[in-house]
Amino acid sequence: MLCGAGVERGLIGPREAERIWSRHLLSSASLVDLVPVDAAVVDLGSGAGLPGIPMAIARPDLNVTLVEPMLRRTRFLEEVVATLGLPVSVRRARAQELAPASCQIVVARALAPLRELVEITLRLLKPGGELLAVKGDRAEAEIAEAADILRAAPDVRVSLDSCGQGEDTVRVVRVALPHEKLGVR
Repeated sequence: MLCGAGVERGLIGPREAERIWSRHLLSSASLVDLVPVDAAVVDLGSGAGLPGIPMAIARPDLNVTLVEPMLRRTRFLEEVVATLGLPVSVRRARAQELAPASCQIVVARALAPLRELVEITLRLLKPGGELLAVKGDRAEAEIAEAADILRAAPDVRVSLDSCGQGEDTVRVVRVALPHEKLGVR
């Protein structure tokens, strides 16, 4: 579906079809290693369903919601979810429309620089929630560029992880909120 309708509808580039498995599907599925059992995952700016759909296929225990503001993309996502018979929700919305403190795990791939992602997502995370931001070779630089925002958020933990193997390896910046203590965050 990605290599056919995904290319035709402009969701992935025509040159991406030849590397769909290594660059997109397997690397997306590898993120599940960082997600707890039975977690609720919000794929923010899902686009063509990456990484949310491969994550849902790899880990049926996850409760995955694909969030995408563009109608043509949400229609494609609804078709893919229906065709594959996945228990995945598709929501047409922007991050700013999501309720504060409503997300356990937020994943984002090719959405925005880390600095912007942190500004967008910290308000969305529940206590103990995490942002998993898929980043490439600039991961360390993006962490440095977001340092002031990260310092301003009390007790936020930041780490850099790798998932997958070989060509399928992705670098993931994890930004985790502390768990609530005594009813105060």
